Amino acid sequence: MKIELGTEYEITEKRQGHFNSAKSLTVIRQNRNIVQFTLENGKGHGSMPVDHLLYLLKKKDLSPTQNKRHLLSKDTEEKIG
Repeated sequence: MKIELGTEYEITEKRQGHFNSAKSLTVIRQNRNIVQFTLENGKGHGSMPVDHLLYLLKKKDLSPTQNKRHLLSKDTEEKIG
């Protein structure tokens, strides 16, 4: 599965300790089966296998936040139309 670059994921409270107490992470790169990410507010960066990211999503330890770019394009289309 290809993970979209720039996707932001909210981290549940019970898993925040594993991510320097960050509340969210953003995917910056995917290279084959490894995903690289940054944590919110400059709390760090890291990488993990895609399979582990999918596992965290399945267990609901991570949940995707709504893409802000998508919201902007939708608002722009509504104003133009």
